Amino acid sequence: MLDQLFDAAAKASKRRELAISEQDLLDTISKISSALDVYAALSKSSHIKLIAEIKRRSPSRGFLADIPSAADQAELYQQSGAHAISVLTEETGFGGRLEDLVDARTKASIPLLRKDFISTEYQILEARAAGADFVLLILAWLTERRFAELYRFAHELGMGVLVETHTLEEIAVANQLGSRLIGINTRDLQTFKTDLGLFEQMAQALNQDAIKVAESSVKNVQDVIRYRNAGADVALVGEALVTSDPGILIPEFVSVA
Repeated sequence: MLDQLFDAAAKASKRRELAISEQDLLDTISKISSALDVYAALSKSSHIKLIAEIKRRSPSRGFLADIPSAADQAELYQQSGAHAISVLTEETGFGGRLEDLVDARTKASIPLLRKDFISTEYQILEARAAGADFVLLILAWLTERRFAELYRFAHELGMGVLVETHTLEEIAVANQLGSRLIGINTRDLQTFKTDLGLFEQMAQALNQDAIKVAESSVKNVQDVIRYRNAGADVALVGEALVTSDPGILIPEFVSVA
């Protein structure tokens, strides 16, 4: 499944590149405001911080929510207390689109994440041109060399990077590069099963200076408390927010000390 998602994302960006060149994207980037500092926005605090995700569907659960306006959803998340917003732009498995980033930027003044299956510099340029402040890099698929190249490229553009890990070996790679924002995804990207205990087992292996992000598996405030007790600085939450009332859930989540 992971191979299929990366392949589909790469093919979609290649199609867009036929109409919009790298130079076109660089020209757009030169005319927009600099990326917001996601590392400052998600820095360690007395309370857990939240990345709220705009997510219409998933390969494992299918349809989750009808979100006609990414801009309105982003505004709701921000007003409810989110510290950053993740925008799923992958088309085939998650029903996202790059335009959602552009729309979200019109209403959000907090950092935006392009969450996609990124394997090329062009995709990172697309993200910045569309208004993203940081991007997701998934170590389960990228080679160590390719990861380092993309990580440095994003930072050269002034962007941040959320490094996603699933194993102790991947955490070691993220640590070695000095990654400042490291997530442990408790959803297996091959089977899509979740195990919240994975964060509890591996969080202590993360660099102590890194901002620790718990990804996936959150259904209620008790799950957020469990992540916080295991050392999470940030929780990334999607399905719970789009299938319930984020105006109620987000204040509950960000109140966790």
